[in-house]
Amino acid sequence: MKRTKRIVIITIIFMIILLPFTKVMAADNIDTNDYNPDNISTNSKSTLLMDAKTGKILYSKNAFSRMYPASTTKLMTAILTLENCELNEVATVSHNAIYSIPIGYTHASLVEGEQLTIEQLLNILLIPSANDAAVVLAEHISGSVENFAILMNNKAEELGCLDTHFVNPNGIHDENHYSTAYDLSLIGRYAMKFDDIMRIAKVAQYTLPKTNKYNEENRIFNSTNGLIDPNDSYYYEYATGLKTGYTDKSGSCIVATAQKDNVELIEVILGSESTSERYEDCINLFNYGFNNYSYKNIVDSGELIESVTVEGATPETETLNILTKNNINILIKNNVDIDRIEKNIDINDNLTAPIAKDAVVGTITYTLDGETYSTELIAQSSVVESNFEIIIFRILLIILIFILFIIILGKLNRPKKRGKSYNSSRSKNKNCKKTTSRKGGRYKFTQINEYL
Repeated sequence: MKRTKRIVIITIIFMIILLPFTKVMAADNIDTNDYNPDNISTNSKSTLLMDAKTGKILYSKNAFSRMYPASTTKLMTAILTLENCELNEVATVSHNAIYSIPIGYTHASLVEGEQLTIEQLLNILLIPSANDAAVVLAEHISGSVENFAILMNNKAEELGCLDTHFVNPNGIHDENHYSTAYDLSLIGRYAMKFDDIMRIAKVAQYTLPKTNKYNEENRIFNSTNGLIDPNDSYYYEYATGLKTGYTDKSGSCIVATAQKDNVELIEVILGSESTSERYEDCINLFNYGFNNYSYKNIVDSGELIESVTVEGATPETETLNILTKNNINILIKNNVDIDRIEKNIDINDNLTAPIAKDAVVGTITYTLDGETYSTELIAQSSVVESNFEIIIFRILLIILIFILFIIILGKLNRPKKRGKSYNSSRSKNKNCKKTTSRKGGRYKFTQINEYL
């Protein structure tokens, strides 16, 4: 018993020692070094440019350094709102939602007891970055800001964030409220999956309708994101969102998205000294991405890779064409020659019949700059098994059935033999039957002849 207790205690101590290293171990497969292949110059403290479709990092600078996220935090609040609420739900503004916002932080002039729909709250959360709206949503979903922060941190971990901790839903400065450019790119990329977030993030101006406590429509809000406002000097025609941020401690921040042709990019700028620096870095990185990268098809779905002969198959099906299951379309630099991409074909060993059509028979992998892209290989047609023993057995069975048929047919064609009459009284009695005559009622005995 004592030995068991000792083992339990040692195990607990061991787990406590290892706990602080959990996140570091999870990041082992991620290159945390700066990535600047073309010597781009940015002024902000922390920046990252990522392909929104694949998550491929195109540029990074201090992207894994802990920073204050300011109001880019509200992206997580919007995500959890849409995952937990319907747009037509109604939330009530609490006393805390108004009076917990420090002086100098943005708000939407909400009134205690005012009732707004979730959609209205999302609009004032994302467009003018209203901090009071964030608290209303947090309390509506979790009952308190503290409980909502737990939900936020759980979601961040679920998305693969490595160094993020939230204590509030709006990004009001707190020493324990932090994230990184890389983590915010994961949150922003996930936010892009929500059509409602992307729809609202493109709105340059929003008017809050009348409510039960506010009888005017004079609460008109402009977007804090100059990239999507045609009247702003930093308007960027390819911008699609997403969320800005600013506090004295965090500096100027943004999680921005843009799309040109079939390329969609997301970037994070943290710690800019000014709004102009934020936008200049932002636009320069977008232009770099769009001017230097494009999607190219390495291989098409259903493309013939190889033809092989399958053992144990019928002559008609033994030649099998092997095709790619999916196409591989990757974002690569425009000056990259596709022909120099390494290709590795791995077909399953000892392919034997039978094989079903579209069955997976291997994989094909392409390698470029240390990154791999692969798809499964499938059978173009079915391969039928050819079993010699079964064929011989069937032939012998047919021969046997034929022989039996001849024997039976011979017996049926033999002449019939007449049976003998027995004169003994005993035989007569045995082989006779009594019949009654229709006339006179006399008895007759009829002789029964036997036939073979």
